[in-house]
Amino acid sequence: MDEQNDWGDEQIGQTLKRLRGDTSIRAVQRLTGVSNAYLSQIEKGTRHPGPRLLRRLASLYGVSVHDLLRKAGYLEREGEEPGADEETEVERAYQYVLSDPVFRVGTRPRGPLSTESKRFIVELYERYSGKRLLQ
Repeated sequence: MDEQNDWGDEQIGQTLKRLRGDTSIRAVQRLTGVSNAYLSQIEKGTRHPGPRLLRRLASLYGVSVHDLLRKAGYLEREGEEPGADEETEVERAYQYVLSDPVFRVGTRPRGPLSTESKRFIVELYERYSGKRLLQ
């Protein structure tokens, strides 16, 4: 997408705010399920969006997912696969869940789990604990 060249030295939050245009932040909240407070913090540059949110926003704003991921620093090279950082984020969160002494899983899984299975466990933990591990 050539529009990325127009993004210049903007931070990712500034870019997202410009892409939102006249759409209210509450409308974006309704369409993405992300709180308007969190979206506002991202646009102000006090929080950094995760790859999952960037995928939703790219679809909503009609821009390239790869361009947004690259702008946010998740992709370094042209054509790099965007899922790699998401897998890393899920793995980090999953290891956090496993190391939490308060949160006990009845049976620890044996053998490898898919990223989606780990994500499911992390999301259950997030609901149970009220902590946000995935963006």
